[in-house]
Amino acid sequence: MPTFSSRVEKVSISGIREVFEAAGEDAINLGLGQPDFPTPEHAREAAVDAIRAGDADAYTSNKGTESLREAIADKHARDNGLDIDPEDIIATAGGSEALHIALEAHVDAGQEVIIPDPGFVSYEALTHLTGGTPRPVTLRDDLTLDPAAVEAALTDDTAAFVVNSPANPTGAVQSTEDMREFARIADEHDVLCISDEVYEYQIFDGEHRSPAEFASSDNVAIVNACSKAYSMTGWRLGWITASTDRIERMLRVHQYGQACASAPAQYAAEAALNGPQDVVEEMRTSFEERRDILLEGLSEMGLECPRPEGAFYAMPKVPEGWVDEVIERGVVVVPGSAFGDGGEGYARISYATDIDTIEQALDIMAEATEAVR
Repeated sequence: MPTFSSRVEKVSISGIREVFEAAGEDAINLGLGQPDFPTPEHAREAAVDAIRAGDADAYTSNKGTESLREAIADKHARDNGLDIDPEDIIATAGGSEALHIALEAHVDAGQEVIIPDPGFVSYEALTHLTGGTPRPVTLRDDLTLDPAAVEAALTDDTAAFVVNSPANPTGAVQSTEDMREFARIADEHDVLCISDEVYEYQIFDGEHRSPAEFASSDNVAIVNACSKAYSMTGWRLGWITASTDRIERMLRVHQYGQACASAPAQYAAEAALNGPQDVVEEMRTSFEERRDILLEGLSEMGLECPRPEGAFYAMPKVPEGWVDEVIERGVVVVPGSAFGDGGEGYARISYATDIDTIEQALDIMAEATEAVR
């Protein structure tokens, strides 16, 4: 009989995937967080050109090509006002690997990682895989993470805390003052803040600020990716940036687990970052319109929903049995409990699909709402 590590036994298949794969082929999918826009043509062509020229045939540097890391550094200077050395960047297999190597490099068995609850499913699972212990912190009523609650949850065993803005699954955007406070907590308590900024460009209200803007120490690491910004989820190209010492430790994990990010994807990402940015605004504007339609429909059903200021998710409070009824009627949504105990009584709805589909789904959800009341 096979035996398995205690770490992997603490991890289950993502609830998002379970719901999606259990639905029929004809179901309306409001479950997966994947933009319905094509990857920019100039990014695709850059990958094709690299393949045809043979530039993508071999390993790149473990950290990624120098030109890609320069493009990432330029992006942070342009959009975030941060002066980052390209040597302090690792190109990764999506934002997921960036999170993984950050936790692996900083968390010992038995140490704690403070995570938002509800929060992105990977935070808890990846913490377990390090041998660490997730420490969930319940969100405010508006579904933002309270810095005071994070600070109160710190113990001598805390290795890191995770901030995600705009957030998956809630769509919440942290305020500038919150981000300043997260930086202060990292500085004063000498604890790592992992800032997941993958949805940076999908903001409708407020603005994106990084804790790294306010930190006076090296205790902030930024995770980002091309997946959501440029509709490149399948390319699996993300990155992490932190201090030189932290990057060197994360590189030790990355080089054995991954060697380097996909070479064709690196060329595509470089072109996306350096090329025209109109697609980013086109996507943001479209998602904002879809959000407003979805929120109006949920309100007409009498469902309370904290207003999502970014990403492309809404997380309404729903009656008992609502999620099962909606799925049974052919619309895939994800139960809030898939994202932590704090998600109980909520559902996550992704509006990364066209307006006609959203309106069709709203009609079905309205019928389901009446059925469970």
